[in-house]
Amino acid sequence: MVRLNRRLILEEFLRMPDEAGGFTEKWVPLGQCWAEIMARTGRGAEFGNLPTSRMSWRIVVRGTPVGGIERPRAGQRFREEDRFYRIEAVAERDPEGRFLTCFATEEVAA
Repeated sequence: MVRLNRRLILEEFLRMPDEAGGFTEKWVPLGQCWAEIMARTGRGAEFGNLPTSRMSWRIVVRGTPVGGIERPRAGQRFREEDRFYRIEAVAERDPEGRFLTCFATEEVAA
């Protein structure tokens, strides 16, 4: 049984031209969804002298049609308040496509 009990915002990274001949880069919200989030694996690492924690997550959301703007894709991310889950892969969870499983990574400074 799937328990969709966490509200997430699906975001996509956009690079847009600015008025000075350069670019601005920002994450743009595409929509919100309810999800079930389950930890997979975790490990510690160091970035320079800064300790970090890297967690892998399995995030289940309702299925949406292929090509739809609200269907998660690799390279996008989910945001939950001040937490960010980078989507690495997406697969149908069941043959009917009622749910999608998103494999995501979260990195935080320890």
